[in-house]
Amino acid sequence: MYISLSLGELILKGKNRQKFVNQLKRNIRRVLKDEDLGEIYQEMGKIYIETPPDRLEARMKKLKHLFGIVYISPCIRLEKDLETIKKETTPFIAGYLEKNPAQTFKVVCSRADKSFPVKSPEMNRILGGEILSHFPNLKVDVHNPDFYFYCDIKKYVYFYISKIKAYGGLPVGTNERGLVLLSGGIDSPVAGFLMGKRGVQIDALHFHSYPFTSQRGEEKVKDLARILSTYTGPIRMHSINLLPIQKEIQKSCPYEEMTILSRRFMMRIGQKLCDELGYLSLITGENLGQVASQTIYGLRASADVVDTLVFRPLIGMDKVDIIRIAQDIGTYGTSIQPFEDCCTVFLPKHPSLKPSIEEMEASEANLDVEKLVNEAVASRKTYRID
Repeated sequence: MYISLSLGELILKGKNRQKFVNQLKRNIRRVLKDEDLGEIYQEMGKIYIETPPDRLEARMKKLKHLFGIVYISPCIRLEKDLETIKKETTPFIAGYLEKNPAQTFKVVCSRADKSFPVKSPEMNRILGGEILSHFPNLKVDVHNPDFYFYCDIKKYVYFYISKIKAYGGLPVGTNERGLVLLSGGIDSPVAGFLMGKRGVQIDALHFHSYPFTSQRGEEKVKDLARILSTYTGPIRMHSINLLPIQKEIQKSCPYEEMTILSRRFMMRIGQKLCDELGYLSLITGENLGQVASQTIYGLRASADVVDTLVFRPLIGMDKVDIIRIAQDIGTYGTSIQPFEDCCTVFLPKHPSLKPSIEEMEASEANLDVEKLVNEAVASRKTYRID
């Protein structure tokens, strides 16, 4: 048996295509590192992985989390001989019908190798005839069949029926490294997932306010990072206690500015880690208008303190759509666990909704900003999540 992986937009990359395909192959070997791998090879827009029948389901489950793959199909491989193709059609269809009763079908033959003497329309008729002669209860329905029988003619011939939808996108590692500000909420894990889908290698930066927030809150974020790592690969999670900075803000700045000033420090700390560790982007789960710090004024004020590229993949999304993605990728159940994060500590009753950069800078003049940032970065703990 084989697993075929249909590649999406990465096959449109022209002269750079092989770079993307090679990265996907490395990612395949990473997620199947505990497996006794057989043959892995590329043929005309697909990757094929030799797989024992008893490992099909487990492998496909792992591979579904790899970005760069559009469809996953269990298949068999045959020699390119017409009599062999006809002979193997019947047992292949019989095996499918044992578990999937059906009344109608359609044959879809694709002759990528034009040296094969029988053209695709004729192959459709030949294989359809074989099926009808051995399964009299089946009928052809070219518009809405119960199942499609696919026959790809390349260097080899491949039979398959199932096409399991994967996430598409670009292989992780093809768009450099990014640092996602990962809270314990719903949004930031989804933001990390979406940028991973665009090929960004993800690490995480988490802020807590221990002992005002519990140790279990940080463990919850590790759990979220662990779920994300099934899509993006191993994650380094940098954990920083924001409480000393929050106390200084509370002592020296207007209370209604607490939220946005804390956010500006988070962004500065993220910038410093980017500079030190080579990240080329910051990723946030910000969503326009969702909370006080995410008004246009708040976003402008927080972004003003960094010069690295900031990705906000959720910025214009509906909350319902964000929740749907979180449920689909498996982070939602963990995100809604009731553990406080640092953003709920010292939360003002009436936060500033239209903070100006000038006002923030005036307030920060009361703080030793550089010292606070350096101390926070120096005190960080880093965990490897895999």
